[in-house]
Amino acid sequence: MAQWRKAGKDETYTEEEIEARLKDELPHWYYEGGWIRRKYKTSGWKATLMVVNTVGHLAEAGWHHPDLTVSYAFVTVKLMNHAAKGVTDKDFELAKKIEEVIQWQPAIEENSALDGTPDDPRFKYMKYD
Repeated sequence: MAQWRKAGKDETYTEEEIEARLKDELPHWYYEGGWIRRKYKTSGWKATLMVVNTVGHLAEAGWHHPDLTVSYAFVTVKLMNHAAKGVTDKDFELAKKIEEVIQWQPAIEENSALDGTPDDPRFKYMKYD
């Protein structure tokens, strides 16, 4: 993983820096229209609501709020620091936390006491990358 310059709390990154950092740290995220974005695919409305509530909790806890597009089987998360009018460390940090929590699969992790969601279409709710 590359070492990135330490920006000030509300210092924005250039488009080139954003693209490179996403490639290195958040490969399923992309930069478009001034925002870093990620589309999470779900198996339906209940799972979509779980993703929305999870993102909402993390954003509120971090006091940094994304824009969301919500549909039946997906949630798109868009992050940009509104006050700074660009992408800052706050966006990268929240994106990493969202990614970590939404993509968490304890059954895949070593030494987890948790079984994880059964590999059965009746119970699958996320479409993991």
